[in-house]
Amino acid sequence: MLEEMQKQNVDVSHVIVREDGDTGLSVILNQESDRAILTHLGLVAELKASDIPDTLLRQAQHLHVASYFLQTNLQPGLPDLFRRARDLGLTTSLDTNYDPSEKWTGFDELLSVTNVFLPNEKEVLSLSGESNVDEVASRFGSKLEALAIKLGEDGVLGIRNGERVRVASIRVKVVDTVGAGDSFDAGFIYGYLKQWGLERSLQLACTCGALSTQAQGGTTAQPTFDEAMAFLK
Repeated sequence: MLEEMQKQNVDVSHVIVREDGDTGLSVILNQESDRAILTHLGLVAELKASDIPDTLLRQAQHLHVASYFLQTNLQPGLPDLFRRARDLGLTTSLDTNYDPSEKWTGFDELLSVTNVFLPNEKEVLSLSGESNVDEVASRFGSKLEALAIKLGEDGVLGIRNGERVRVASIRVKVVDTVGAGDSFDAGFIYGYLKQWGLERSLQLACTCGALSTQAQGGTTAQPTFDEAMAFLK
């Protein structure tokens, strides 16, 4: 895994390697529109906020956390980690992914120190208890700097500083949706950090997510920046 990350020019020098543990592994079962993910957690659940020192945070501009519900040891300290990051000048973002327990609890404090929230429609409706995505967008959008709700083939609904924008997805031949949400997140965060307007950031996010679905695997079809930008007006 580390070798593959290095091939993509990802700095892995700060990855914590523990010889007494196993790397987490997920098996994804796809059948038309139905998908199930079976996960062997391994060390996924072992990361703690205290494992991330300020010296590392000072080297970054932004802190993104995904798979919140699988990282059980990180959860208690995550609000304080986000506060530490923000005190050091970083912005923060969160993509919870799905809650296997379907309890959806413990978010009031965390969202209060999150700049960008990136759920999909099912996740944000489950988290809020609402049945309408526009209503939940108003509810959460007033508490966050930026909110982008992934709507699958229908694109995205975004809110930032009171501005509300819907952006349609580009049309592609979908082979595998695994990793599309993470590619979407990468596109939006890039635009956010470059201080783009909300609509352009959402366009890049949708394009990155859509293009990534054209081959099997989470990163096989993940576009380069230039490939994604070719679809933006």
